[in-house]
Amino acid sequence: MQRVLFLCSRNRLRSPTAEQVFRAWPGLEVDSAGLAADAEVVLTNEQLDWAELIVVMEASHRRRLQARHRSRLKDKQVVCLDIPDRYDFMQPELVDLLLKKAGPLLR
Repeated sequence: MQRVLFLCSRNRLRSPTAEQVFRAWPGLEVDSAGLAADAEVVLTNEQLDWAELIVVMEASHRRRLQARHRSRLKDKQVVCLDIPDRYDFMQPELVDLLLKKAGPLLR
């Protein structure tokens, strides 16, 4: 099983959509969190330790993640999808982007 963690700022729209979209894919375990203090699910060290692949939505998320958790990312692959914060939860255009950009990364 590949363990994939999806991150955005507040874990309200993009990363929970990704978690929902990829939850049923065979061979995957997925989770999501946010990097902001007011996120629905705030990123924990346990989530970082669990994940094999970390998928962020924007370059700013990667920078923030690396600045705060560099030591926990040593053996982790971190991929940025470059998906801006302009979509609603489960919006069809967001789902399509996630499938197109993240789908090929997932075994």
